[in-house]
Amino acid sequence: MTASEHIERAPSMYLQVAQRMASDIRRGRYQPGDLLPSESAMVKMYGVGKHTARAAVAELRRMGLVESQQGKGSIVLASGGVLPATRVDRSIQRTSKGSWRLPETKQAEPPAVSRTALDGPPALLLDQQDQDAISVDRVIHDPETGVRMAHRVLIPLATAADVPTLAEQPDAEISDLYRQLADAGLSLSFTEHVTARTPYPDERTALGLSDASPLLITYRVTADADQDRPLLCEELKAPAATCQLTYPVTPTKAAAKRATRRRSESE
Repeated sequence: MTASEHIERAPSMYLQVAQRMASDIRRGRYQPGDLLPSESAMVKMYGVGKHTARAAVAELRRMGLVESQQGKGSIVLASGGVLPATRVDRSIQRTSKGSWRLPETKQAEPPAVSRTALDGPPALLLDQQDQDAISVDRVIHDPETGVRMAHRVLIPLATAADVPTLAEQPDAEISDLYRQLADAGLSLSFTEHVTARTPYPDERTALGLSDASPLLITYRVTADADQDRPLLCEELKAPAATCQLTYPVTPTKAAAKRATRRRSESE
């Protein structure tokens, strides 16, 4: 039997361009604060198409070497890069009066309320595959940077049946939804799941993305702590190139280890 031979595949053209420019940045050809050549200039410099040039710049952003500013172009960052400009605070606070406080957000559009069938990650996290839910969709934005994010609240009808006030005004502030659950006698716990993927075309349009940079996606599940039963799911989609998610971390007490009993062997 003839042994198979390994064939090395060359990196995609946009990666080759990005790697060449990254090398130029590290060698000092482009200094921090310098503008990179425009897409049109890159087309002439490297003999590539405009789409390839655009993808190469997007790769440099993912590498943390440049940032793109509207009306200016792509600017070289200081060595090591910087954190994305938009800080998304994901903290939850409980006040002394028993109410809930969340970081303030600005809505770019009025919320849209609809009825949907749960599927995908939210259905798995809520353990409600193909069950009906109330969906509340918002587009929020950061006034300082202009970054747009998509936020969705999913209220399973099973939860709304237990807490009927949720269905009366599902587009209320999230903190108010928490209050209604707590007023119903539920002890709330929160778990956040973070992942990333390439945005779909409609997501690029809704969030004003110019390329296929990854989306950060968080799923925050509000549960009944006493029964370990999921109640709500919040989904947030934010551009990874321009957003950083921040969380306060509160240590929890480790579970006590059970003493291991050794049984003596009888002969």
